[in-house]
Amino acid sequence: MSYEHDIVLVPLSGDLCVRSAPALKQTLERLLDQGCKRIVLNMSEVSYVDSAGMGVLFATMRRMRAHGGLLSLVNVSPDVMRALKIARIVDLIPVSATGVRQEVPELDPSVQPLWRYTIPVDGDDLHATRARIEQLASRLSFTHDDVFDLTLAAGEAIGNAADHTCGKGILVTASAYPDRMVVEITDHGDGFCLDAGRAVRPSMDEERGRGIRLMQLLVDSVTIQNRKGGAGTVVRLVKLV
Repeated sequence: MSYEHDIVLVPLSGDLCVRSAPALKQTLERLLDQGCKRIVLNMSEVSYVDSAGMGVLFATMRRMRAHGGLLSLVNVSPDVMRALKIARIVDLIPVSATGVRQEVPELDPSVQPLWRYTIPVDGDDLHATRARIEQLASRLSFTHDDVFDLTLAAGEAIGNAADHTCGKGILVTASAYPDRMVVEITDHGDGFCLDAGRAVRPSMDEERGRGIRLMQLLVDSVTIQNRKGGAGTVVRLVKLV
């Protein structure tokens, strides 16, 4: 289980049934009691879900929604997806099938953004920056869940930048296009080790790599590069509309 701030990735295996559901319920309730706002269940190794398992999913979703949080399922097999559709779980919880990943087309350089804002980050008030990103994302045709995920992913990147710069010299640039929103977090620290400005994907064994993997679950594209013309890093998040 990967835990980054208020985002948790929980891997499941085997049947999610009357025998295993109580243990999952205890795990999820403990995370919620700790203040977790975003839980992603990796269902890649789950081959069967019964009504008891669905009951745990529904109860967790309802509790999280009541506190402004979000539960979602990823890497769901065709058989499990069919069961979730029959039970109408997919109407209540964001669910993505195994291998489903939306392609992010390259931006045409000639296309100008609908709007663009640069936000200086106050290291002592990261909440204000997250709130501003949420406000801007809400202007586009995103669902409530999309806005939630983009804000959370940006918050993860901003928190990482603040951790390696003592909260100083961080800028966030939010840009809107007809088909996407792009959020770039630029810092002057040395939290990542990159080669000549080339975007990289750190190992999943690294602390920072786990945070990147969680961001990748929340948005459609995550890239990390050296800042041009000096020390620092640029994290670029793309969420398609």
